[in-house]
Amino acid sequence: MLGLYANPAIQGFTTNPTLMRKAGVTDYQAFARDILSAIPDRPISFEVFADEFEEMERQAYRISSWGTNVYVKIPVTNTRGESSCGLIERLCRGRVKLNVTALLTLEQVRRVRDALAGGAPSYISVFAGRIADTGRDPVPLMAAAVELLRPHPHMELIWASPRELLNVFQADAVGCHIITTSTDILEKLQLVGKDLAAYSLDTVKMFFEDARASGFEL
Repeated sequence: MLGLYANPAIQGFTTNPTLMRKAGVTDYQAFARDILSAIPDRPISFEVFADEFEEMERQAYRISSWGTNVYVKIPVTNTRGESSCGLIERLCRGRVKLNVTALLTLEQVRRVRDALAGGAPSYISVFAGRIADTGRDPVPLMAAAVELLRPHPHMELIWASPRELLNVFQADAVGCHIITTSTDILEKLQLVGKDLAAYSLDTVKMFFEDARASGFEL
């Protein structure tokens, strides 16, 4: 995150307990406060990690108090599939900035949009990559979600869990406000516009060098 902070193309950051665990974070609040002290001027989303709505609410207010650039990530349901919209409405009334996450259907977008109406600035995070993982084209759904949010300028749609660089262009084409990207996708930006014949030759050379390095013989 600190390395990417130097890149003006990166307009914000998000994390979740899964990513933090993989990164070896052991103290959630200490990690968050360190990051916020280093990155005070771009939005950063931190997720609650409770399953009961009462405890989610307590954690949300605690996380929100860490900084004015903090967005609190609330899952669209708990693990029992119970909607978080009631909690979202309460937090909106409390002026907590939210990032509602793990949406995959337009009906979820509609319900969350209605729960967020009249509240603080917020994000709605649709996991387009996971939709694509099921064999469905996420582009029409994301385009429809953009239209659902158009009358609500304080809400922004996030294209979450992209799978390839093409998703950046798809998100832009449908008017999606934000796309989250991993570092491996960002690294591919250097390939944009690359001559395909030259790229083909690079690929042939890669195969040849890898075969030579392997020491294969026939």
